[in-house]
Amino acid sequence: MNHVAAEPDVPATTPMPDYSEIPRITVTRSSADVAPGFLFISPQSMFEPTVPHGPQIVDDQGRLVWFHPVPEGQYATNVRVQRYRGEPVITWWQGTATDTGVGVGTAYVADLNYRVIASVQVGGGHSADLHEFLLTDRDTALVVSYQERSVDLSELGGPADGTVIDGVVEEIDVATGEVLLHWSGLEHIPVQESDMPVVMALATGQPYDYLHLNAVSIDDDGHLLITARISSAVYKVHRRTGEVLWKLGSGYSTFVLGVGARVNWPHDGQAVGDGVYRIFDNGANNMIEGYESRVVWVRADTETGVATHVRTLTHPEHLSSVAEGNAQELPNGNVLVGWGRVGRISEFSPDGELLFEAETPSGPGWTTYRAFRHEWEGRPATPPEVRFDGEHVHAFWNGATGVARWRLLAGDTEDALREADVVDWDGLDTTIKLPEAGRAGFVRLEALDADGKVIDASPVTRLGA
Repeated sequence: MNHVAAEPDVPATTPMPDYSEIPRITVTRSSADVAPGFLFISPQSMFEPTVPHGPQIVDDQGRLVWFHPVPEGQYATNVRVQRYRGEPVITWWQGTATDTGVGVGTAYVADLNYRVIASVQVGGGHSADLHEFLLTDRDTALVVSYQERSVDLSELGGPADGTVIDGVVEEIDVATGEVLLHWSGLEHIPVQESDMPVVMALATGQPYDYLHLNAVSIDDDGHLLITARISSAVYKVHRRTGEVLWKLGSGYSTFVLGVGARVNWPHDGQAVGDGVYRIFDNGANNMIEGYESRVVWVRADTETGVATHVRTLTHPEHLSSVAEGNAQELPNGNVLVGWGRVGRISEFSPDGELLFEAETPSGPGWTTYRAFRHEWEGRPATPPEVRFDGEHVHAFWNGATGVARWRLLAGDTEDALREADVVDWDGLDTTIKLPEAGRAGFVRLEALDADGKVIDASPVTRLGA
């Protein structure tokens, strides 16, 4: 079948809210030794859907650089920097979600100007799930889909006509939408391997989510790593045939597990080289008593059939996260950890020192599914914007990086603008006190880089018009 590129879907959005209404993280610790770059997060709460939310880029002081407001009833996850066609892009998933963690939406790819250049869906008319959207060096995308299937669960104490959520992974050509790989969990992993009793699923009235896939990554040899929370495992899967090559986890593990190698209810299994895998081990789950969450490195030796503990990273406060979470090893050797439902983001030095700490907004259910740190140079497709509240000019340029200062020009006429003030950049909405004489006149804002060079300027704006 021939496939042709289609125009990408445009993500739904809402008007930009007042800056003070946007939920932001609170930074409680920051060190000069943190890795360079911005934080990429999506703070949100299903219990407070009317509060503006969506993908964010923030600096190490918690100041907003970019915000993409999504409509009420929608959510966003997995905002981060990846590469597509050799260029850096910003990507995220957006759609609706249930309280059991099932997402129905679309994955988006945007360029340095924040223009959406591609969107990804799964095949067969199904929707992409919120848990994973990974671009590959083949310009393909690895995505997850949750699809309901009828399964006989009587052997497990459930109904003969039970409904099970099949965890599906697809590799899709981003440009054409062609499905290159379709992998079904039910076709390769028996429901008996689940760590979640069927009776607990029946008690909630929900389909039996026996795997709950939450991450797909690529091993050193090109095959896939699939993390499944409910079977407490990372699976290595042949990229072409879909065969499960091994399972690293709790029950039914291919490997004999050494002390410290066991994981429970994990997220985000990643290869780090030399047969070592980094996993965010939640150690806990909803309705089940758990343990301290950790980031653990495990060596899986296929020759000896033994998995051994290499290293563990835990939080000084012994955090325990019942869901979500990830870890990212940074170019300078630091490790960034998103603690999922606990609502914390931490960065650790190579020897485990806590260098950076931030908290999501307080209140019921606030979290960010994953957290990433990336270097990023964004330049909005539109010029800076002047906003005026009667006393102050607000310099607003959503997504612009590299702005060190704002220069305010003011005057009684468009042709008589003079420098009125220069202030340091202080986030997405930087406030500048307007001189008394200029309040009824005209203004323009100039974005300056660290050397004082003008990056771009707003249109001349008449105040009070």
